[in-house]
Amino acid sequence: MTRTDPLDVPRPDARVHFGVFFQGVNHWTVWSDPASGSQIDPANFRKVAQTAERGLFDAFFLGEGLRLREVDGRIHELDVAGRPDAVTQLAALAAVTDRIGLVSTSNTTFNEPADLARRLSGLDLLSAGRAGWNVVTTDNAWTGANFRRGGYLDHADRYRRAEEFLTVARALWDGWRDGAVSGAADAPVWAAPDAVRRVRHQGPQFDVDLAPTLPRSPQGHPVIFQAGDSGEGRDFAARNADVIFSAHGNDFDDALAFAEDVRRRLRAAGRPEDDLRILPGTEIIIGATEEEALEKKHWIRLQQVTPATALGVAGLLWGLDLSDRDADGPLPKEDPVVTENDGSFGARRVADPRAVVAEWREKAEANGWSLRETVIRLGPQRGHVGTPAGLADRFAHWVRHGAVDGFNVTPYLIPDGLDDIVNLLVPALQERGVYPAGYAGTTLREHLGLREPLTRRAG
Repeated sequence: MTRTDPLDVPRPDARVHFGVFFQGVNHWTVWSDPASGSQIDPANFRKVAQTAERGLFDAFFLGEGLRLREVDGRIHELDVAGRPDAVTQLAALAAVTDRIGLVSTSNTTFNEPADLARRLSGLDLLSAGRAGWNVVTTDNAWTGANFRRGGYLDHADRYRRAEEFLTVARALWDGWRDGAVSGAADAPVWAAPDAVRRVRHQGPQFDVDLAPTLPRSPQGHPVIFQAGDSGEGRDFAARNADVIFSAHGNDFDDALAFAEDVRRRLRAAGRPEDDLRILPGTEIIIGATEEEALEKKHWIRLQQVTPATALGVAGLLWGLDLSDRDADGPLPKEDPVVTENDGSFGARRVADPRAVVAEWREKAEANGWSLRETVIRLGPQRGHVGTPAGLADRFAHWVRHGAVDGFNVTPYLIPDGLDDIVNLLVPALQERGVYPAGYAGTTLREHLGLREPLTRRAG
């Protein structure tokens, strides 16, 4: 429900939280512009992270790439690719940043809890409590082919595995009690005899028996992020996560409906409804005027959806090889070829491609759009466009009315895609009292205003 009374502000003290997502594998990062830098040069990772920290962003996110994307058995050449191992890269960034959180997207389907929990705990210690874990799952055999276990998990089973995985990881993080390591040089022993509790777990997915090897960091546990948008994903987040990502970041009413649904699930899970931060992913395009911002958006979309990309996207929908067509010409006259999804990454999972094609044709004909313009207009609509003042007013409204707690920003240009946000938007948000003037503490948990880890709360 849209609130129209300017005095009806349910969260007058709310603040905007920003994270930055270094995508790495996508076509949304503009790679063809002369200002675009390398996607794999460590100096660019460092520059993005340090710019975000200058702008008081809460966190820097990296994904993991378990397999190069393919279409019809061939490497998909229209993507930027080359992500390093997330935990390794974030550990390097811990040495050149002081406050910003460092979040690894790490998979529960093709990792093991004892190993991943230890690596994340190591990152948390190296960064003095700034680590986070974006818990993701994978259900397809296409990715599984890169692993000895192979195979795949059904949609529901991947969340059962993820929940058991997280249970084991938290037990390992809780294995060292507070104050276990002596801080005195004349102490008779390095650590108390009962400092470490052995973790024994037997379940459907994991059989673990070991003594954790690392103490806790200043924030206790890495902060848990989760990005599933299905009912199972939202319930998993309500039971387990500190932060939830979403695709509900473009329309206020849609974002508010998502937030209210998540808060309902939190209450059902026995948690306070403010226990979970909601950070939808978004792109932010800034201009000196609204007209300039819209012109800039159009230029960016043309760089993101190149002729080859447009033909690739349309080809997946039609089920045809359209690489020899004119992207700036009309839509294909052929009917789409409806086939079973072969698991190729990027294959558009459309229940009824004929209906989608019919809609594309109707709107393209009515508006005089080319194939490429149709892909741009009717493809995923993402981001916020406007002036610093206009965007600051919009974001203040969104957080004060409970639709979001902030945004996870995907810059369209590396390494300078955050400059306008940090130099222009952040000061405008600060002027409105919805953005901090400094970090709230030293840990990621403090930046986000989170309570202590779930397993460490009384009751």
